[in-house]
Amino acid sequence: MPIAPLALSADKKILLIVYTSQTGRTARLAHAVADGARAQQESGVQVHCCRAPDATLDTLLAAHALVLATPENFGYMAGLLKDFLDRTYTPAQGRCQGLPYAIVVSAGNDGRGAMAAIERIAIGYGWRSISPALRVVGEPDAAALAQAHELGAALASGLACGVF
Repeated sequence: MPIAPLALSADKKILLIVYTSQTGRTARLAHAVADGARAQQESGVQVHCCRAPDATLDTLLAAHALVLATPENFGYMAGLLKDFLDRTYTPAQGRCQGLPYAIVVSAGNDGRGAMAAIERIAIGYGWRSISPALRVVGEPDAAALAQAHELGAALASGLACGVF
């Protein structure tokens, strides 16, 4: 079921976090990113965190920055995240050039294949990476969740200050 359209506010920038998770590991990381961004209340950034099947072209085009969070599946990104990218790629062409993005990978192995695949696709969209990928191998511990929280806070602060 698609999510309700974003209620856009002219004075707020939108940080879109799109994730997929089967075990809950990636969801915990994505929500930690969202919590970190929301903690920057004075930033004027609206955080929209949704599962990949619920994300639409409209949510992507409304975003001022994007975080893609995925588990590593067979050395690649999850199929549901790839589906989101497949659904939005052609209609988004030329409409989200320069969109700042970051990657979060919950890995069972090393996550590098998933990171490389997303980075290749992001080049096709014309997005620009604003942070090294956050790669968490195994169960996210307190340190990994803190890194995700810091990523969200940094993204919100950067959006608010016009850095990205």
